[in-house]
Amino acid sequence: MKAWLKASFIMAVASSIVLTGCGNSKPDSLSAFSGKKLKVAASFYPMVEFTKQVAGDHAEVIGLVPAGVEPHDWEPSAQEMKLIKEADVFVYNGIVEGWAEASLKSAANDKRVVVEASKGIDLLEGLEEEEEHKEEPKKDGAKVEEHHDGGQDPHVWLSPALAQQQVASIQAALEKADPAHKDDYKKNADAYIAKLKELDQSFKTDLNNPKRKEFVTQHAAFAYLAKEYGLVQVPIAGLSPEQEPTPDKMVSIIKFAKEKQVKTIFFESLVDPKVAATIAKEIGAKTEVLNPLEGLTDEEMKKNLDYVGVMKNNVAALKKALNE
Repeated sequence: MKAWLKASFIMAVASSIVLTGCGNSKPDSLSAFSGKKLKVAASFYPMVEFTKQVAGDHAEVIGLVPAGVEPHDWEPSAQEMKLIKEADVFVYNGIVEGWAEASLKSAANDKRVVVEASKGIDLLEGLEEEEEHKEEPKKDGAKVEEHHDGGQDPHVWLSPALAQQQVASIQAALEKADPAHKDDYKKNADAYIAKLKELDQSFKTDLNNPKRKEFVTQHAAFAYLAKEYGLVQVPIAGLSPEQEPTPDKMVSIIKFAKEKQVKTIFFESLVDPKVAATIAKEIGAKTEVLNPLEGLTDEEMKKNLDYVGVMKNNVAALKKALNE
């Protein structure tokens, strides 16, 4: 098995390199503020969506990372730096945008309100990639596996409960920058948080007492979601979706999946799925999308999907996989 697997792994890595080397394309939406409303620059999709929901008609919100582009290694061009400098408000998640701090210093603006939406949230520490399947006891006796490549895990937006805190932080920033519309920002935030509470409840209901708690995913993006709902994330690679597992790691994941009778291997829409497909083939499983919502694909946008819609797809996919 190992010889076939190693050959398949090398082919998977080669294909991934070809398909993921196209990171720094231009935004396909607005390239400049009109100047008629509060000017808000937001880093990538979930921050853009949350901000638009709170802002309503009172702000012009421009997303920096283009749709369909994986945000981990994206860097702003001169055009995006101009947007950052001109913005009245800059919204970013924190951690995932390695470029943010330096860009804010380079594009200095003393009047700009900056909100790091994950600030104040208890962040999970990613573990070194070599530490195999370390599990930590959590609520209701379930265990959550943290198996990362070191550093703090930025993916807080994938917990609907934590997303509510991010929306509240964005609300406070918009109110500070534009106190004349404070009441509207609060009204909009309250309405969206109510939707997130409904989403949170659907996760609690649909993921209650599944047949198995373990799910295997190509990208270690779902630790907060797993922690919130008593599941066990088993990532093939680390926090960065471009990170490739070693052949030994592939063998380890295959052994684990066979022991736990895992029948679905999850991958994400913005990253080549060849590694997940290799593992699925070895154990006779299928592959499905579990979306980390780091950006929307053209197909998702054509379907008018948004954060809530994609997360509903995620919970449906998890419910099905965990009860196979």
